[in-house]
Amino acid sequence: MAGFEDALGWVKEQVAARVPKADLDQRDADYIREQLPGLWLLASLYFRADVRGLDRIPSEGPVLMVGNHSGGNVPPDTFVFTLAFCSYFGVERPFYQLAHNLVVSAPPLASLRKFGTVAANPDNARLALESGAALLVYPGGDYEVFRPFWERNKVDFGGRMGYVRLAREAGVPIVPIAAVGGQESVFFLSRGQWLARLLGVDRLFRLKSVPIALAPPWGLVVSDLYGHIPLPSKIVVEAQDPIAADEIEAADDEVVHEKVEGVLQAAVDRLSAERRFPVLG
Repeated sequence: MAGFEDALGWVKEQVAARVPKADLDQRDADYIREQLPGLWLLASLYFRADVRGLDRIPSEGPVLMVGNHSGGNVPPDTFVFTLAFCSYFGVERPFYQLAHNLVVSAPPLASLRKFGTVAANPDNARLALESGAALLVYPGGDYEVFRPFWERNKVDFGGRMGYVRLAREAGVPIVPIAAVGGQESVFFLSRGQWLARLLGVDRLFRLKSVPIALAPPWGLVVSDLYGHIPLPSKIVVEAQDPIAADEIEAADDEVVHEKVEGVLQAAVDRLSAERRFPVLG
């Protein structure tokens, strides 16, 4: 047993060593400027991107944007919102997104770091906010992003409230970011949390889910490790009214957390009610 634990510890160290350190300078405004027109055209045609309420986001200074998350390891909501944010506020405004270690360390996804994607951990989040940047986080992580298709319009962070403490310590407002459509771009049948425990990836890679899904081009697939081709689902993202830093400071974590989830759920319910058919929108 001790040998197994030693081997497990060695593998975890090797994985951690391959995760790029948070270097905010890896964000490349010139690169974003060059890529933005073509990528926005793709988002507009393929996902019929509809992004609303950007005027509700403070126009300058650090802000924590907290969203519900969908689409597995190829999340179209993040793709669409990042392009819209950079178009609206300009590529010079520092903007970062937190992502799982496996995303930021995958060689084919290295270009994401040029858009401001950094590994999801508290140190990186604090570093981004202390630099005066806007930061997008998804507290639900792999628990929410792999939820079954029939729960596609359910907001559930799995009880994770660390983002509230982050906002309080940084003294920044929280802007809830609601999105619909992403969980219609791939059909997850199960989170596969039991499978994650069985395979040990919950301890190795901080993966709490090994999902089972129907996803092109693979068909029925176990795990979303190699990604998939997202269906052309219509993606709608809407920023909600900010929760002021003073309000966050004066309230308990659970009170703020319940407000954020409640605001997001109400917005998701309203936006999903506008959709007539899955995928088609």
